[in-house]
Amino acid sequence: MFSFFRKKKPAAEPAGLPHAPAPASPPPSPAAEPLTPPPAPTVMAPPPPAFPATANASPAPMPALTPAPVSAPADTSADAAPSAERTGWLTRLKSGLKKTGSSITTVFTGTQIDDALYEDLETALLMADTGVAATEHLLADLKRRVKDTRATEPAQVKALLADALAELLAPLEKPLVVGQYHPTVIMVAGVNGAGKTTSIGKLTKHLADAGCTVLLAAADTFRAAAREQLGVWADRNRVEIISQQGADPSAVSFDAVAAGRARQTDVVLVDTAGRLPTQLHLMDELKKIRRVVTKADITAPHEVLLVIDGNTGQNALAQVKAFDDAIQLTGLVVTKLDGTAKGGVLAAIAREKPVPVYFIGVGEKLEDLQTFNAREFAHALLA
Repeated sequence: MFSFFRKKKPAAEPAGLPHAPAPASPPPSPAAEPLTPPPAPTVMAPPPPAFPATANASPAPMPALTPAPVSAPADTSADAAPSAERTGWLTRLKSGLKKTGSSITTVFTGTQIDDALYEDLETALLMADTGVAATEHLLADLKRRVKDTRATEPAQVKALLADALAELLAPLEKPLVVGQYHPTVIMVAGVNGAGKTTSIGKLTKHLADAGCTVLLAAADTFRAAAREQLGVWADRNRVEIISQQGADPSAVSFDAVAAGRARQTDVVLVDTAGRLPTQLHLMDELKKIRRVVTKADITAPHEVLLVIDGNTGQNALAQVKAFDDAIQLTGLVVTKLDGTAKGGVLAAIAREKPVPVYFIGVGEKLEDLQTFNAREFAHALLA
């Protein structure tokens, strides 16, 4: 129930608000009074939904998304609810990252800051699949921070490491923008078992709850029952789906984008076939889907997301590089971080291939897919 993305749309005519001051005009005729009651302000006054904060703040879908006067009270009125929700998320995040973080935090249980501590920390970071480049960067940064702050306790060093990790991961933070294009076409790729179709279903739910119209494209014709699985999510979220049994995935993608334009849909989500980056013929098919989507809409795809399984560690970094070379990724969804001791791979991605991380998942529930925040992640990991 949080802002999973920033919804950007062109501002509409602010015709509803100027009528509010009308009652101040001198003695209008009684017939004018029915025109001046405050129906428009009262519609905008109730606290906006927590996800996204400004998307449904007014009855018209467009005006509330850009004016500062509308977004300011929205942030204030919704402040309490999101903070409570976010607190629950942080609790789940800390719990989910225990397998990765525990091996690192045990390094700081001693009483001295010496070479042995840094050696143990280096080993722990490498075991968490942080990677050589990111590990060397973090250790050098940490030693500098320890010297500058004159830290004398291992607990202080752990806090400084959290700050260093947050700074390293900060470039990965980026909101998913929906509404700049109409429809916003989002391609989603990933290897089998990464949680691609489930992540699409969760994202669809959040988009639909935010008032967006969503059209799904079942272009994963490679995996058995993938079309049916996506259909279940479409029924559950009450959104439309373009699905053709035995059809070419590029043709399904083209039809979905064309249908989205014709129906004035807000978002078209294209579920592509799961594949390994070593399956070159399937990677070529993925490139073809991207080309065909561009034929349906010259500006599309507007987002190309890769879903990666946090359990795969350094292999996830290899996947990011391979898929980015093939289809030019714009963002990542990292799943299953609650079941792995290799969550340090995000640091490796930040250092070697900084593709933005839009969402991270630490469970199966809908609320367990949340936006990525570098500081939250770093401090939850080293809690």
